[in-house]
Amino acid sequence: MAAVVVSLTILFHGESLLAQEKTSSAVFLADGKLKLPTGFRNWVFVGGPLTPNGLNGGHANFPEFHNVYVEARNLKAYKETGKFPKGTLIVKELTLVLNPTFPDGSRTEPSGRGFFNGPFNGIDATVEDSKRFAKTNGWGFFTFGHHAMPYAASAAEAPVNECAGCHMANVAKTDMTWVQFYPLLRDK
Repeated sequence: MAAVVVSLTILFHGESLLAQEKTSSAVFLADGKLKLPTGFRNWVFVGGPLTPNGLNGGHANFPEFHNVYVEARNLKAYKETGKFPKGTLIVKELTLVLNPTFPDGSRTEPSGRGFFNGPFNGIDATVEDSKRFAKTNGWGFFTFGHHAMPYAASAAEAPVNECAGCHMANVAKTDMTWVQFYPLLRDK
């Protein structure tokens, strides 16, 4: 009887646990594309740097907030070892600044003058897998669109000159991650 109860528990709960795991990790399709991540807003928010157009002569390379999320278990591993484990998925959700009213891109709100998150404007992701992404220091980079929603349902690995090249040239020593912008990573 106990075996039946265990089997039924695995049957009914195991499936939902598996589904949870899939919604919070990298899922690759048969063609090698990464499926658009879901559930990441429930992960650990590690930070949101901003380089607005208004402070960069109207032409910032990345004019949006970069709201970055990582799964708690992978953040824990990073804090312990200084390296993200295989399969780590880091999601960067982009948001524009909210309706700028000053030339620098800022606005005034009850809290004071500053920069505030506006509409969603894109999703990027990076996945650690030293075998799959050997030519880019073990990380694959993916862009699901830099525009208003909806985003692409899947994305092929970005060409080296779009993402990985800059990471390799500037942050190869910090596991291909810009840790200096994220106190949770920088101050491990």
